[in-house]
Parts: sequence; structure tokens; C-alpha cells
Amino acid sequence: MTYLPQLKIPATYMRGGTSKGVFFKLTDLPLPCQVAGPQRDALLLRVIGSPDPYAKQTDGMGGATSSTSKTVILSKSSQVNHDVDYLFGQVAIDKPFVDWSGNCGNLTAAVGAFAISSGLISADKLVTDGIAVVRIWQKNIGKTIVAHVPMCNGEVQETGGFMLDGVTFPAAEVPIEFLNPADGEGALFPTGKVIEKLKVPVELIPTGELTATMISAGIPTVFLNAEELGLCGNELQEQVNNDEALLEKLEAIRAYAALKMGLIDKLAQAKERQHTPKLAFVAPASDYESASGVLIKQSQIDLQVRAMSMGKLHHAMMGTAAVAIASAASVLGTVVNIAASHTHNDTDIEHNSSSASKTINFGHPSGTLKVSATASCAAKVNEQAKLQWQIDKVMMSRSARVLMEGWVRVPDIF
Repeated sequence: MTYLPQLKIPATYMRGGTSKGVFFKLTDLPLPCQVAGPQRDALLLRVIGSPDPYAKQTDGMGGATSSTSKTVILSKSSQVNHDVDYLFGQVAIDKPFVDWSGNCGNLTAAVGAFAISSGLISADKLVTDGIAVVRIWQKNIGKTIVAHVPMCNGEVQETGGFMLDGVTFPAAEVPIEFLNPADGEGALFPTGKVIEKLKVPVELIPTGELTATMISAGIPTVFLNAEELGLCGNELQEQVNNDEALLEKLEAIRAYAALKMGLIDKLAQAKERQHTPKLAFVAPASDYESASGVLIKQSQIDLQVRAMSMGKLHHAMMGTAAVAIASAASVLGTVVNIAASHTHNDTDIEHNSSSASKTINFGHPSGTLKVSATASCAAKVNEQAKLQWQIDKVMMSRSARVLMEGWVRVPDIF
């Protein structure tokens, strides 16, 4: 029997924040894969090594976790006043599908660097030494992100002294701005409420309800109180991911939140939408030991947050979920805001009838992360009308670097 040789496709393997992924220029993909569809999905699945019933992705570039089973496709931007279009694909590990429903905030930190190094940014927009400002159009969610990429001697500077919890080694700091990150046309709270009771079966929660904030900023996310889930909020990966009953319960709750948020029409559809919404649980600040053995003291943080990604507890924090955390923290009365207020006085928040801003430092399994958000709202029509909040900007710093570049090889699937 005669077999075709492998395809050889230019690609770069990069770390961005606490994630890793395979980066492609759109024009380097085989022609059938330069447009959305089953052939593109099939290619990316094979690149990453999915679906893998062993959940190891041994025969591909994936790392068998949600943080390392990712792909990025970049092209010159088709949008006015933008430099590059960024499309993110979250590849399932043991199932044959690529989820295009959301962004990856961590890999966003690598987008600007890859775009510059790949010649996607006009030379007149770059600097020899200093900071290059790259305006990114995030195609999955239709939002603008601004990356501030350090450059030295005309090239991207990747090395530096910036430490990011969840990443072992230091690198150059890359500040990221997420502009107007609310979903769609600005539906920050898709149910119209900043806090409410999420109805769930009594088999999941004996009371049949959970206090929840459902927000679409950065990525659709449902925030719950750890205590109501029977958790402390300072759990590490092993404590959650080795508990199959807990994972099944959290996934079932996530499905009810997806239905409530209007992201799916039937509960069963949640299985095909693993990337969104995210489920996160929060708790007031307390002392805990991070995954690296470092003691995080209550005085260092404003609250604790743990987030689920693709059915497992994330080892640190997704960048998009950090956007949601900052956004929710900046609006009074949300589950996140209330948890933070236990140890963080809101005197540093400038609240009036039209704006609010807040910077918080939250604890996650690998350490801490500082994020800030600026929010605004329409004035009340009358005293009974509710304030319509929107998030103007969320800022955080990440880091990124190239791990390997050249070609990725896959069997010919065409």
C-alpha cells in the first residue's frame, strides 16, 4: 500500500501567559484550511493530536491540558485601525472538535510578538527600541485588544525580569488592554442582573439554587460562591481534578448557567460548547499554599478565585477569565465584588453615577494576579431604573516567548 508523505506547514510554538499553542499565519495554511470549516478543524485536530482516547496527545503538539491544547491563526487585519486579526481555536483533547466560541487571553500576550516577527505589522508602526503598540482584532468575539510589545534592536524583546505566577522563568513584560470586552453589543450581564439565584436540580445542590453572577466580559463566565459548593476556595488542581463526582457536578452546573445565559438552547448542547461559559468559584481572602509551595498570605490578596477550563480546574487563571474577574469586581453587588469586599475596602473605588474603577490582586492555584478595570454606566432614567454598566477597559500584564519555530508536520488529510 502506498502512503502520502506528511504535510509540512510553517508554524511557531509559543508560550503566552500560562498557556502554550501552535501559531500559524493564515496564508501558510493549505488553501482548503484558509477558510472556516471541517477541513480546517481536521487539520488543527491532527496538529494537536486529538481526539486522543488516552488523553495524552502523544502524537501531536498538544500537552494534554486545556492550557496546552490550543491553536492561533493570524492575518493582516481587515478592520480599520487594527493591525492584525487573531483567531483562536481551543482543541478538545478526547473529542473530535475545535471550539471557536471564545478567546484565549493568555495567548493574546504572544499575538503581538508573533505578528511583528512574522511581518504582519507595517514597519512604520514599529520602533527600534521601546514599545510597539499592536492593535489586535479578536475575531472570535469581535473585540479590540491592544498589546504593548517591548522591542530591542528592531526585534521583539522576549527576555526580561517580569515574573508571572504559573510560569517558572522570568521574561519581558507585555501589558495588555482589553477594550470594551463585554460580549456582543455590550450585554455585560446577559440575564440583566448583577447577582441572582441560579436554579439547579436538588440532586446537585440540596437547596436547588446557587447565588451567581453571570457576566460576559472577556469570556462568558458564571461566578459562584465556593462555600455554597461545599468548597473552601483555596483548592489546588489535585483536590478538584481527582474528584470525579465534583467534576461532574460542576460541569452540570455550568450547563444550567449556559442555558440561563442564552448560550445554548438545550442542556445537552453544553457538551459541544466546552470552552464557554467558564465556571469559577470565589471566596474571601485567606492564607493558602500555592501549587509551587509558596505561602500566599491573606494580606496579599483581595479574594480567591478558582476557574474551570474544559472540565478541569485551571492550574493558574485564564487571561479571559481574569478579564471577567476584574469586570465583575468593578461593579458593586456582584459575587466577585462582595467576596473582595470582605478584606478589601471599597474606598479605592471611585464610584459615582457614571463610572467606577478598581484594581484587585486575587489568589489562584499558582499564586496571585493583579488586574484592573474601568467601568461606566448610563445615567438612571428614574429612581426605579437600573444602572446599565459596561466595561470600558481591563488591563493586566503577561509575558510571552517563542519556544520553537519552523514547520509542523501532519499526515496528509486531504
